[in-house]
Amino acid sequence: MSFFPKISFQREVEEYLTKVFRNNELITALGVQEVESKYQSLLSHLSHPPAFTTVRVNTHLASVKHVKKMLLSEIHKQFQGLCLPVLEHPKLQDVLLIPVIGPRQDLKKHASEVIVGAQCGYAVLRGAHVYVPGIVSASKFMKAGDLVSVYSDIEGKCKRGAKEFEGLKVFLGNGVSELSRSEIFCSRGPLNGMGIRMTEPVYLSPSFDNVLPSHLFLQNLPSVVVSHVVNPQPGERILDMCAAPGGKTTHLASLMHDQGEVIALDKIANKVKKIKQNAELLRLNCIKAFCYDGTRALSVDKREDEQEGPPFLPESFDRILLDAPCSGMGQRPNMAYSSTLKEVTSYQPLQRKLFTVAVKLLKPGGVLVYSTCTITLSENEEQVAWALKTFPCLQLQPQEPHIGGEGMRGAGLSLDQLKLLQRFDPSAVTSQGMDINSLQDSKEDYLVSLANKDCIGFFIAKFIKWNSK
Repeated sequence: MSFFPKISFQREVEEYLTKVFRNNELITALGVQEVESKYQSLLSHLSHPPAFTTVRVNTHLASVKHVKKMLLSEIHKQFQGLCLPVLEHPKLQDVLLIPVIGPRQDLKKHASEVIVGAQCGYAVLRGAHVYVPGIVSASKFMKAGDLVSVYSDIEGKCKRGAKEFEGLKVFLGNGVSELSRSEIFCSRGPLNGMGIRMTEPVYLSPSFDNVLPSHLFLQNLPSVVVSHVVNPQPGERILDMCAAPGGKTTHLASLMHDQGEVIALDKIANKVKKIKQNAELLRLNCIKAFCYDGTRALSVDKREDEQEGPPFLPESFDRILLDAPCSGMGQRPNMAYSSTLKEVTSYQPLQRKLFTVAVKLLKPGGVLVYSTCTITLSENEEQVAWALKTFPCLQLQPQEPHIGGEGMRGAGLSLDQLKLLQRFDPSAVTSQGMDINSLQDSKEDYLVSLANKDCIGFFIAKFIKWNSK
């Protein structure tokens, strides 16, 4: 039984998704009942956080064993002696997995309430404390040091500064207020800093605020898989076309032992700044980040100078990662998806523009990896079918490691082609939630298998470019 309500969509988006996940190919292969069951399971799991916190170790600076030891010590301190295992992923040698305990259903709610915005609430469900910018409402007489219950306004209907809220709210757990109500909402008060220190979250997950920042990068499991699939080699020139905030960029640089060149593009200046900060923090020197629109990254004129930034000449890169802008429907937890159908369907044309540039920038024999963090056919399998038809020079390749499931039927791809794709599908998980007793009774290989499935919705396709035509 779900602890939270299933994810909700605007009516037109819900109708669109219903058609996608009840398409004829799927129904013919699986039958109406199984198709419907998988779709409802997906909607339920999307509103809950993944069962594991995944951290990528910066192996450029330290070994996984060393970081694991430090992380175990930190978790022991945060959880006041509660022992949670930290698992090494057998197929991803730079990944550590921490089980998430919850949802905890025996927490006593306090009279004093704090309402936070949806995004803040999702962060809390994944281990964060509540920071002042995320607080929308607080009880009338709340003082610093008060025990409070924290709720998420998932529909965004609570007015800032309200003293109470009777609308739809979801319980996130209990905490201690670091500030009074008047300090939080005073115009001259603090705009940043911690507002509520979570002491009894519904999902018990470690906080990574300033925890081993040079050694760890908090990253969803499929996002780590992508860089391994790209498989960059020392000395190569790699392009990360839509790179912010730099998790995959820094991973690529680490996998190639900081030898070669990783070009990172993003068209938003603040995000590019973040990429550079992450590269500096992780002490990676081969990354060069530029504020630039990836759709314009191909140079139409010959370059006579030694310009290192975009636009680039055709066939300039050994490998390209296109982690494309997408509708983001695979992100978890998400209880109320607010985008319109027009917004959802706007991504396919943009992805194709970026893909076309990527093909032209790739050297013959080079590798192009396309990925999204969404669940739609139009942004995933349909894009693969379009790419294979549009660019005869491309051929789908097997992926290593292959941890997700195969691609979804409905885009006209053959079964052999679908097996070459990776779709991380939360609906594949049969259970929901984990308590400390079940964790202690579970074998490590079962937990790793669960982590591979109970993650965000994600998609990966890998191509090789055979020639220039």
